[in-house]
Amino acid sequence: MKISTIMVCYNSEETIAGAIESFLAQTYRDKELVLIDGKSTDSTLEIIQSFLEPGLKVFSEKDAGIYDAMNKGLSLFSGDAFGFLNSDDRYSHPNVLSKVVESLNTADIVSGHIQYCRNHTAEPINQTRIWKSSPFSIGSFKKGWIIPHPATYAVRQVYDCVGNFDTSYKIAGDYEWILRTLEVNNFSHGVIDDIIVDMKLGGASTSGVRALLTNSLEPLRARRKWLNSGVIDAAIFYNVIRKLAQLRPMGMRR
Repeated sequence: MKISTIMVCYNSEETIAGAIESFLAQTYRDKELVLIDGKSTDSTLEIIQSFLEPGLKVFSEKDAGIYDAMNKGLSLFSGDAFGFLNSDDRYSHPNVLSKVVESLNTADIVSGHIQYCRNHTAEPINQTRIWKSSPFSIGSFKKGWIIPHPATYAVRQVYDCVGNFDTSYKIAGDYEWILRTLEVNNFSHGVIDDIIVDMKLGGASTSGVRALLTNSLEPLRARRKWLNSGVIDAAIFYNVIRKLAQLRPMGMRR
């Protein structure tokens, strides 16, 4: 099984080298990295060029937002399965893709655990919390269920059926896509019981109160569209509680 990692970036000169290195360090051999650059104005492209070798594809042009860029990656990947790695995140260890492929032998879409960190250079890693994936069952989205998209992979047949991300979403297009995949199209889901991605805090969905509000209302919009949820539902409260816990200072955690 060939596996494709799609990485979108824009002005990521401070972090992209580490992200690429974590891909190249993977022991699984049948892999490719599809890099989608939004016409960076810093040294991102030069850094990418320094890594060029077989198995790396680079595409650079202006895009209409993160999900437009991700859709470009979906149109270019050649593997039997795919997933995304943010340009400021890293694989947690060299055997991540091997575990992904093993799990995809028994499920259409799989997700592992992620650990949030403030930076990738501290030894040991400056971890703030761990987000553990849990198994999906029909009706889970109405109960506030969610999995970490940066630690999620799917077989090509899922993309062929479900299609692209909805670019009308700002930060919940991945949530809406996974909802379509599992609740609407009934693909099977499995869990990789391992931390597979180190996710740097500060991305579009982890940066403050404004993101908290958007990241609560946009998923509700998706549930209203696909699951006939009401103007407000129970899942929105679960999401707010989860995000508030994420935003709490480390000193307040127990």
